[in-house]
Amino acid sequence: MLFGATGFTGRLAAAALIARGARPLLVGRDPARLDAFAASLPVRPPTAVADVSRPESVRRTVGPGDVLISAVGPFMRWGEAAVAAATEAGAVYLDTAGEPPFIKRIFQRYGPAAGAGGATLITAFGYDYVPGNLAAALALHKAGSEAVRVDIGYFVRGDLAARLSPGTRASALGVLLDPMYGFREGRIVREHGRTRAFVVGGRRRYGMAVGTSEHFALPPAHPGLREVNVYLGWLGRLTRAAGTLARATPVLAAMPGARRVTDALVDRVIRSGRPPGHAAPAVSSQIVAEAYDARGRLLAAVELNGGDPYDFTARILAWGATTALAEGVRGTGALGPVDAFGLEALTRGCAEAGLGAETR
Repeated sequence: MLFGATGFTGRLAAAALIARGARPLLVGRDPARLDAFAASLPVRPPTAVADVSRPESVRRTVGPGDVLISAVGPFMRWGEAAVAAATEAGAVYLDTAGEPPFIKRIFQRYGPAAGAGGATLITAFGYDYVPGNLAAALALHKAGSEAVRVDIGYFVRGDLAARLSPGTRASALGVLLDPMYGFREGRIVREHGRTRAFVVGGRRRYGMAVGTSEHFALPPAHPGLREVNVYLGWLGRLTRAAGTLARATPVLAAMPGARRVTDALVDRVIRSGRPPGHAAPAVSSQIVAEAYDARGRLLAAVELNGGDPYDFTARILAWGATTALAEGVRGTGALGPVDAFGLEALTRGCAEAGLGAETR
């Protein structure tokens, strides 16, 4: 089932699911929009009404063994009803969250309860942050037991700002004042505005450290890891300036009214969303992972190249959901994508979704 089916990402995911031969249950709060969208698809899927403001309506749609995709961002505001429903039902849950605090909450708060109840939670199962998990796992596999650190960078070519959906913009604004995190010295630590340069496609590109699912998913699978760093380079030449601003977030967050301002901005962005089908410029993606030993020596690097991040998100969601339904997943609790599906299967799934790997 697809919760948030009539949103920007939900519509893309529904089309990708139907292209794979699935017939998803489309779930949303507006029956008229659901019916109109279902009628527009090549094969009309069933629909169900549920609203995050009425959590019981979400719980009624999910049963044991079901696969629930949630595309209801901003997730810090609207995402928990679907997580709670999947956890209580013993279902498999995938979402498109990219918000660091929400990802952290999935692993630390909901993961133990999901494991005890037989549910599987796979958060950030889209462009944020499946590619980095895959690239890092491939690099660490090649590097072997000497690897103690992995650095991951996300980069794009093209005008990403013009491509962003209202939900993505709202999610980014909603966590603007929240502390970031990293994984260093074998534990989750606070992170504020660290930057570093990568060489990607022959060019020097800067990224800014952010909190992602890689920090939680990679260390359990690679016990020798002491440090995981993830950097976003989407801002191009403004990245280092953004890093400086990020280091000031603890001061900004403490200012009276700061949170009300960001919440008001989120509301405005959501209301001003572009209509489905809005033309947007072409964007392609590059993701790099580098594994290092204790002396800082580069052991292995992997670069992934793909197309539009939203297209990838829709296609990998469709692959993950149909694979989970047909073949199951490899565990319960909060899992990273490699743990949930296995490295070989995830590599194939990402290739089907348009992401190719190059090891160096």
